[in-house]
Parts: sequence; C-alpha cells; structure tokens
Amino acid sequence: MSRKETITKRQAVEKELLLGQFKKTPIVQAACEKVGVGRTTYYRWRRQSKTFARKADEALLEGTLLMNDMAESQLLTLVHERNIGAIRFYLTHNHPKYGNKLEIKGNITHEHKELTSEQKKLVRKALQLAGLNKQKHDQEIKRRKKNN
Repeated sequence: MSRKETITKRQAVEKELLLGQFKKTPIVQAACEKVGVGRTTYYRWRRQSKTFARKADEALLEGTLLMNDMAESQLLTLVHERNIGAIRFYLTHNHPKYGNKLEIKGNITHEHKELTSEQKKLVRKALQLAGLNKQKHDQEIKRRKKNN
C-alpha cells in the first residue's frame, strides 16, 4: 500500500471518529481533542470536501439537539426537586405571564437627503486629509445613487 493510500485510509477513519464525537460533544475544539485531530486539520477537511462539511454540520446539529434535550431534562429534574432558581428560569422562559414585560412598538423610517454643496466640500476635504482618493469617493457616490 502506498503512503498516500495509508494517509487517505487514516483520514477516513479519523473523519468518521470525529463525526461520531460531534454527535456526543458538539464543540469543535473538544471533539477534535478527544479524537486527536487538530482544529486546523478539521477546517481544512471542511474546505476540501463539501460532503464532509455537510456531514459535520449534521453531526454538530444532532449533538446540539442531544445537549439541549439533556439540559431540559436536568432543568425539569430540578423543577421537580422544587429548586426555586430552576422554577423561576423555567417559568420566565416558557410562560408569557412570567416573562419580561417590556414591549416596544414603533416605526423606523430613514430619509436619504442629498448633501449640500458645502457638505460635499467638507466630505472631500475629510477624504483628502484621510489620504483617500477623490475619484474613488466620487465613484462610490455614483454607485450608491444607482443602487437607491
């Protein structure tokens, strides 16, 4: 077996182990450490293979959902044990009567007004002092006008 084939087989095993670890521990750094793969290697694999990136995202999501279930289970256990902090947390986040009462209503409007000739001079001067090219500034203004 050639060196390249050996490396490819080893990487395939490491990738599968890493995907499995993501399902248990959905934290890239922690999962990489457990499997013995560097984070940079993991991110290189993601860049090199869209399939691996998709599988990694799916495994991370599965792991996150598992952790969420475990956290909710622990929270409910504490609620059953009459832990007042857990009870307050649960009610605050799951019952509208106990949630935050702040409500904000309104409309936001933005009016784009053309700069006056004096304002344009000030902008040009500021750009000049900042070392920016007037031509680039004028091109940017034209581009913005087209987009609006």
